[in-house]
Amino acid sequence: MDLGIRGKRAIVCASSRGLGKGCALALAEAGVSLVINGREPSVLEETAAEIRRLHGVPVVPVAADLADPAGQAALLAACPEPDILVNNNGGPPFRDFRELDRAAMVTGVTMNMLTPIELIQKVIDGMVARGFGRIVNVTSVSVKMPLAGLDLSSGARAGLTAFVAGVARTVAHRNVTINNLLPGSFDTRRLRQGIAASARRRGAAEAAVAAEDMAAIPAKRFGTPEEFGHACAFLCSQHAGYVTGQNLLIDGGAFPGAF
Repeated sequence: MDLGIRGKRAIVCASSRGLGKGCALALAEAGVSLVINGREPSVLEETAAEIRRLHGVPVVPVAADLADPAGQAALLAACPEPDILVNNNGGPPFRDFRELDRAAMVTGVTMNMLTPIELIQKVIDGMVARGFGRIVNVTSVSVKMPLAGLDLSSGARAGLTAFVAGVARTVAHRNVTINNLLPGSFDTRRLRQGIAASARRRGAAEAAVAAEDMAAIPAKRFGTPEEFGHACAFLCSQHAGYVTGQNLLIDGGAFPGAF
């Protein structure tokens, strides 16, 4: 399917690896020029070179911490008028809520709520003026199905979800949409690190822990960054202009609900 966005410009946050990289690759496949982002310059450069080689689109890597206003400024300097913004960021580490002090909570909320909102503030009026814009926030299945130990991430991402729900309705008439992607268990480095940590705690083999985790998912497997990226690219397409303010759960059926 031609997504109708060839030649558009996108900023994809936290896209040197994992789900963000999956989104960047899928948008590049659709002909979108990219600004990609990460904190490790060498990994970021490798990803940029890979995307250029595979899809031949312009790719500008920006190594920056997006929670820092200077990092946001660097992104916008590389792409002052994006047509597409994919907000993505790592979440706070697994931790019992009793261990969270104020500094940890402020950091978590800044990473997963305030930073995406600040980036949306910076790009949305240009999208409205041009009559096209697609904003996709990568949140988590924990917005719908909170997980003990990830309470800070769940709370911050749920706050972002509620915040943009109202904003989305104010710009829909200008062909600007805001939607959220809620990933479940995807086969990324972070997931594998979690499996390794669980295996160490339990004295079990990593393969056995991974098999247990997959068995608990109705699809009986982990998702891939590629299929996640293609879902993101569709929400960014010309064909998704009537979809806004929505939460697309991509979890292989793990959430046991009808709504």
